[in-house]
Amino acid sequence: MYRIIVTAEVEDAKKWEKGFRTHGDLFRDQTITALHFTVTKQNEACLYIECDDADTYFKLMDSDATAKAMKFDGVKRETVKIYQLDKVFDL
Repeated sequence: MYRIIVTAEVEDAKKWEKGFRTHGDLFRDQTITALHFTVTKQNEACLYIECDDADTYFKLMDSDATAKAMKFDGVKRETVKIYQLDKVFDL
């Protein structure tokens, strides 16, 4: 399992979340198995993602389908940041 953080600015948090919740099929294609997120009053979105195949995830993040979904949801694409978590701190 791979863990990924995605952050982005969105045009309108409520509109973004409504659209975001319609993309289940796209997320499954990206091998996402768990997805937690929050949006702020400042229209910032932060996602924690678990996926089975990081290569597939990153390939599909660059796809036309993902670009269309982001545009539909009002994501400011130039603000998207993606971090693949690769370290663990066991307590």
